[in-house]
Amino acid sequence: MSAPTPVEYEESAVDEVTATDRPWQTVVWNDPVNLMSYVTFVFCEYFGFSRKKAEKLMLQVHNDGRCIVSTGTREEMERDTQAMHEYGLWATLEKVDG
Repeated sequence: MSAPTPVEYEESAVDEVTATDRPWQTVVWNDPVNLMSYVTFVFCEYFGFSRKKAEKLMLQVHNDGRCIVSTGTREEMERDTQAMHEYGLWATLEKVDG
């Protein structure tokens, strides 16, 4: 009876698996309806972001017209996009390039 052979793995292979597990992102778009303070509130409330991070993302939405607020599986991003709609924000999900 022989001892089991140790299994070696390459770190890049693990990274590739992780990358394929998370190929989607939720994008929040600027709109003429919601106040900046409300968008900040939503980011804190739903995603649990700190106020500083939520304000940074809100300013990105305001200045750039859009901001990626989460990444994950398609199912997770569909849930996040739906949640943004329920809060009254404009949001879409996109497949991550690359």
